[in-house]
This record gives sequence, C-alpha cells and structure tokens, in this order.
Amino acid sequence: MIVATKPMIGDEEIEAVTKVLRSGILSQGPEVAAFENEFSSYVNGFPCVAVNSATSGLHIALLAAGIKPADEVIVPSFTFAATANSVALIGAKPVFVDIDPKTFNIDPQKIHAALTPKTRAIQVVHLFGLPAEINTILDIAKTYNLLVFEDAAQAHLAKFQDQYVGTFGTASTFSFYPSKNMTSGEGGIISCSTLALARECKLLRNQGMEKRYENEIVGFNCRMTDIHASIGRAQLKKIEKWTQQRIENAHFYHQHLRGVIKPYAPLGSTHVYHQYTIRVPGHNRDHFAKEMLKNGVECNVFYPKPVHRLPAYQLNLDLPETEAACKEVLSIPVHPSLSQLDLEKVVEVVNKLSNSGA
Repeated sequence: MIVATKPMIGDEEIEAVTKVLRSGILSQGPEVAAFENEFSSYVNGFPCVAVNSATSGLHIALLAAGIKPADEVIVPSFTFAATANSVALIGAKPVFVDIDPKTFNIDPQKIHAALTPKTRAIQVVHLFGLPAEINTILDIAKTYNLLVFEDAAQAHLAKFQDQYVGTFGTASTFSFYPSKNMTSGEGGIISCSTLALARECKLLRNQGMEKRYENEIVGFNCRMTDIHASIGRAQLKKIEKWTQQRIENAHFYHQHLRGVIKPYAPLGSTHVYHQYTIRVPGHNRDHFAKEMLKNGVECNVFYPKPVHRLPAYQLNLDLPETEAACKEVLSIPVHPSLSQLDLEKVVEVVNKLSNSGA
C-alpha cells in the first residue's frame, strides 16, 4: 500500500529526544528557545513563539493582537475547523467567505461583500501549501484598517513573490502535527511581526507570566515541551531537502496525470505541496477514492464538509465554490519518501480510473 502521508523520523530525531530525556530538563528548557531562534530564519528573522499546537497558536495570536468578543474575522470555509474555531473561542465571529476554485484559497474579490463595521481582521489560509493572494488581501486590509493573520499550518517554506509566508501578516501560525511537511510530534509556532506581540504571545502560552508566580495577565498552559522542540530542531535541518522533493514529485504528477484537474500555482508563488490535491469532476469522488484504495494507493479527502455547515456552526450560506470543492477534491500521496515506482503506480491508478469513468 502506498500511504497518503508518512512522518519522516530518523536517527537524528531519536537521538535528540534521548538527549533531552537524559538531561532531565523536559519542559521550559533550552530546546524550545533554540527551536524558536532557528525557525525564525525561515520567516525573515521575525520573533517566534513555540506552542503545544497550531490551534493554540492561532488562538493566542488573535488574542495577543487584540481581537475581542463581538469582533468579526473574515475566514475561508474550505479549511480545517481550527481556522474558524480559533476566532470563535475568543467570542468573536468567524465570517465565512468563498474560495477561488483554481487555488482553493480565499477569494479576495469576495471579501468586500463580507465586510461590516465589526470586521476587525482577515485570517488567511495558505491551503495545501499554496500561498494565498496575499498582496491583494493586504491592500484590502490597509484600505479598511484591518489586521491580517496567516494560517500557514500547511505552508512551511512556501513563498509569495520570493518572500516566505508567515512574514506578511500581524502574526502567522505553522503546524508541526505528524502529517505536516515537518513535525515536532505535536506543536506549532507563531511568527510575530513585532517583539511586543511576541512577548504577549509568550505570556498567554505560559499562564500569563514571564517570571514565575508573577502573572501579568490571565493566560493558558500552551507551552511546547523540550522533547517536542528537539524533534522540531532535527526536522528543520531536513525541511529544505524534503520540500524540494515534494515539488519534484508534484512536477512528475503535473506531467503524467490525465483526466483530472491538477493543482494550480500562480506565477510568482512557490507551492510546497503539503497535499497534492486533484479535482475529479464528473466522477463520484468517494467511489474514485475507494477504487484507488483497492488498487493499492491511499488518498485523503480534505475537506468533505465546509466549516460553515459543521454541527458547531450550521450556517446557511451561499458559497458555491466551497461546496463544489468539498465534493470533488482528492489528495494523493506526494510526501518525500515516495519512490519513483510509487509515483508511477499512483499515476497509473489515477489515469486508469479517470479513463474508466470511475
């Protein structure tokens, strides 16, 4: 079976964890600070704050920047629920906007109609590893005095016009969940546009205190452990090579897949292919996926239901491109551990099924 995702864990990660365990300093030690400093080099030197999950990172970043209950934050509905949940957890209102069908990212042209006097920010998702149309979104934000947050959970090392994502907004959050382009076992990191914002994020992740027992604000326990940070540090040494391999795997698919709609990357954007997501219009996508599995290729559906229609929200909205994507998308294996034979097998299966009308 060719698996859909595969964490790349080697001797370096095992040795790093062993070193931390032997040190006896499992939390709030030197590894987290070192990981933050090293990751900063991939976000133009912005100060970084490591946390226990990307969801915590999204939530903390919004709070630290001043998003309050009754504020409205523009978000896409074609994304993982955490994008909207981080807004709702504050008591603010996620306002869902449709996507560009070619990129799967939020459609900047649909943002204007969603703006109200309560709109405070736009939370952009760089979905599947493709940067959103961030320049247009920043222009809108400037015109209406809005904050911009980047959900870069799937977009490590992705670039928009030669600039890394995570460096455009007020704050940005990356994920290190095991299925992501790099992992720390679990965790996330916030890239902050200012030192003051980074300090506020650090207070919020650690019970509101910088010095022990001197709680300046009400905060959470969202710290990353040194164990997880040590894994992240080992992975950072490999992420550039892995990213290049993902891009090469994607290019092979671009050249050889037939009968499906392949991912699109606008000129000037570096897609890092957290997922290689095809569309299978005219086919029964779920049947297509089952047939792929029968033929030895595992695949995933991201996302089968729009966030606005999940039980947590249950909103009746007209987002036709989002609805269409949820019915047609299918993510096929693109991870760096795929062999050439694996890639050829995936192409063979997709092309066979698309030609058969599966």
